Amino acid sequence: MVISLIGFMGCGKSSVGKALAGLLSCRLTDLDTYIEEKYGRTIPEIFSSDGEKAFREMEKTALSEILDTTGDGTTVISTGGGTAATGECAGLLKKNTMCIYLKAGIDTLVHNLENDCGSRPMLHRDSSKDNDTEALRQRILELMELRESAYCNTAEAIIMVDGKSFMETASEIRSLVEKGTAK
Repeated sequence: MVISLIGFMGCGKSSVGKALAGLLSCRLTDLDTYIEEKYGRTIPEIFSSDGEKAFREMEKTALSEILDTTGDGTTVISTGGGTAATGECAGLLKKNTMCIYLKAGIDTLVHNLENDCGSRPMLHRDSSKDNDTEALRQRILELMELRESAYCNTAEAIIMVDGKSFMETASEIRSLVEKGTAK
């Protein structure tokens, strides 16, 4: 079984993925880390030099490779914030994984991202406004408007993460896995 975690950047996919892999005693693959290792560059470097379109192609290739090598055991895949918003990647996740949407409220996302914008190319923050929380909030709202339906349409289950620890969220997902279905 392959369990994929989708959701907006800053919702905790990587941290919940680590906790869940620990609970299930299985392998975790972080898609962004896989891409960085495969191409020898950071995500911001790829965006800067090649653009978003090229990155999304790399992401699709990497996701396909990961899915092709999962084997028979349980694997957790932590995706990037835009992975499920790309039609082909969403299709791969929906067809080949138990896909869980980690949904966070805007306040949670702003709090989690306000000091971590430099490594997140899709936030497009003006360096002269590094402390402009309202600009960050508006960018998150813009992106969420574009991505929310893709997250909901791709996922088998939606887990609200606001106010929960990574372990609490991972335990909730483990319960869904043990029941054999997220729906």
